[in-house]
Amino acid sequence: MRRFAVPPLLAAVWFSLYCAVPCRAEAEKLQVDAGFPGGNIILDKVEGDNVHLHQDLRDTAGDWFYWSFRVRGAQGRTLTFHFTKGNPIGVRGPAVSTDGGKSWKWLGAQSVRGVSFHYAFAADAQEVRFSLAFPYQEQNLKDFLARFEKNPHLKVESLCKTRKERNVELLFLGRLDGKCRHRVALTCRHHSCEMMASYVLEGIIEAVLADTEDGKWLREHVEFFIVPMMDKDGVEDGDQGKNRKPYDHNRDYEGESIHASVKAIRERLPKWSDGKLSFALDMHCPGNRGNGHETIYFVGGPNEVVWKEVGKFSKLLEAVQQGPLVFSGKNNLPFGQGWNVQATYGNRKAFSRWAAELPGIKFASTIEVAYANADGKVVTDQSARALGHDLAKALRKYLSAE
Repeated sequence: MRRFAVPPLLAAVWFSLYCAVPCRAEAEKLQVDAGFPGGNIILDKVEGDNVHLHQDLRDTAGDWFYWSFRVRGAQGRTLTFHFTKGNPIGVRGPAVSTDGGKSWKWLGAQSVRGVSFHYAFAADAQEVRFSLAFPYQEQNLKDFLARFEKNPHLKVESLCKTRKERNVELLFLGRLDGKCRHRVALTCRHHSCEMMASYVLEGIIEAVLADTEDGKWLREHVEFFIVPMMDKDGVEDGDQGKNRKPYDHNRDYEGESIHASVKAIRERLPKWSDGKLSFALDMHCPGNRGNGHETIYFVGGPNEVVWKEVGKFSKLLEAVQQGPLVFSGKNNLPFGQGWNVQATYGNRKAFSRWAAELPGIKFASTIEVAYANADGKVVTDQSARALGHDLAKALRKYLSAE
């Protein structure tokens, strides 16, 4: 049989055409997007198994690091995701969900190389989500509150409507008949991206409603005023929230407020407190990595009397804590040190500083809860809730000493 040799150039052209069809089909099938509540990403380009993208800063002044995206059509492939603007990956790698965002786990630092991470998609992986940390959206809050919908010690109202007509939930918790000895205000998500703090807030609410000695005491003596999502639009739209132009929710407590939820809380909280508000805590997360951002700490204001009360509460928290996340008062940040200087705030005022001026207040502060790593301990939804339990236990000790 006579054989015909194929010229090398013709063979190369044939091979490229033959392979182009399935490769092009794979590329077209792959989808990377942020089209879901809390989603945030801008896709730059896809080159084979390499995806180049960056966080959407929108109306953020400067840089920040929040991102959350989903990938579909990558079954059986191993992809590498390269961030093109800074390094927004946390110290435990990305958080990953394979069930549509219902549950999350850390992928791990071993998946990270510089500003990139890789992921091997299972053969049946229809959709996988990745995020800076464990997202917490309106649906998470609804699911959580549904567990207690018949509990007489929890009442859900509306603080206001946002600019985009979303509802900002206001929770009243504990003793609701007006005969409480103490009133406590808790706020969260002034910066919409700081989601791990929401799990801590869940833990506090769980502890107050629990059938324990601490829970019974708190329900007997304390009424709570809780706003779980101060920047509701930012939470649902997937904004950074931090350093929003012209200024974010936590810089809106001076002069006339531009954000609806801040305006509403400034009107409603002082009236509700009726001179009984002694404790106000605003819940945040710090940076995503590095010195000072991998711990749990309270932030001080310029009021020295209030700062001493923060120190007193810190000692109680150290003494009663049982959860896996370890708090140490030595990590607290006084006013005038580190980033906590007047220049950080400019001529604006944060919630905790505003609350420190309310009649009868003793404790007013911000707690910073690390996104992923707290002094070597893993921050997850479960460990964050356990920290909330510890905070509730310390709060009982603090208030019962009065």
